[in-house]
Amino acid sequence: MTLVTRTDTTLSGLESTLDYRFGDRVLLERALTHLSAVKPADARHLSNQRLEFLGDRVLGLAVTAMLYRAFPYAEEGELSRRLAELVRRESCAAVAHDWRLGPLLMLGPGEAQSGGRGKDAILADACEAVIGAVFLDGGFEAAAAMVERFWHPRMLAPSRPLRDAKTRLQEWAQGQGLPTPVYRETARSGPDHAPVFVIAAEVDGLAPQEGRGASKRLGEQDAARNFLAREGIAHD
Repeated sequence: MTLVTRTDTTLSGLESTLDYRFGDRVLLERALTHLSAVKPADARHLSNQRLEFLGDRVLGLAVTAMLYRAFPYAEEGELSRRLAELVRRESCAAVAHDWRLGPLLMLGPGEAQSGGRGKDAILADACEAVIGAVFLDGGFEAAAAMVERFWHPRMLAPSRPLRDAKTRLQEWAQGQGLPTPVYRETARSGPDHAPVFVIAAEVDGLAPQEGRGASKRLGEQDAARNFLAREGIAHD
C-alpha cells in the first residue's frame, strides 16, 4: 500500500542526518509509516501514531529543558511562548523537511497521490514519531541531544519576537552590569472599573521612563517598552 521502497542505504542516510544510529531499525521504519499505509486492524502496531504521541511529549520536555537553560532570566510567560513556537506543527514540519523525510514516508496510494509527502501535518507527525523512536531506542538523553541539535538554531532565530519588554529590559540591564530594573506606581486615574495606572521603570544611573496601562502589569510592560525605545535598544 505504499509508493516508496526504502533500503538500508536510504535509512542509513537518514541516520547520518540525525547523527543517531538505531539499534532497532524497526522503530525507525515504523516512525516513517503513515496510518494510510497499513490496514485498519494493524494501525496500532504498524503505523507511527503511537510513536508520534510519545515523541510529542519527549520533544516538549527536551525543548522545555533547553529553554530553561538558555534563558535564565525569562519569566514563565516568555518560556511558554518560546515553547509553543518551537513545538508547533509548522516548526516540526520544517525540521522534517531538513531531514528530508518526505521521500521516505510510507503512504497509502491515495495519500501519496494527493501530495501527502509535502503536507505539514503528516511531516510534523513523522518528525515527532522519529523522536519517539529515538527515545525508545536510545533513551531520553539520546532523544534530547538530537532535539537540541535541530531545535537550538531555531531557538536562537525565532520567526517572531518572543521576549516581553520587561524581560528584554532586565537582560539588557544585567548585560550592562546594572541592577534589575525597578517599577514604581507614580499615578492612578479613572474610575474603579476602568483604572489607568502610570508606572515608572527605573534603572540605576538612567532617567526613569513612564508607561500606562489598565493594570499594573500592563503599565510595567508599557514602561519597559518605552524605556527600550528611548535608549535605542533593538527589539529581537
